[in-house]
Amino acid sequence: MTDDQQSIRAILDRLRAPAGNPVARARWLIERQVPEARRGPGWDRHWRELEAYLDSPVSWSGNRDADGIEGWDDDV
Repeated sequence: MTDDQQSIRAILDRLRAPAGNPVARARWLIERQVPEARRGPGWDRHWRELEAYLDSPVSWSGNRDADGIEGWDDDV
């Protein structure tokens, strides 16, 4: 597979991202506002990692922080 084909496949995969993942939806909206030339070198990796965190079956633990905000496991 050529680099162009891989690039096109990556774009298509992003467009098919699950609508239920709020990070995927946010990325879809933000990438329509931020030109590719303005995106930093870790742009794609950053978004993929955030999407993966939400898709993972991990139960985030934590107590209320100093601001009184509940941890992830309170919402799950």
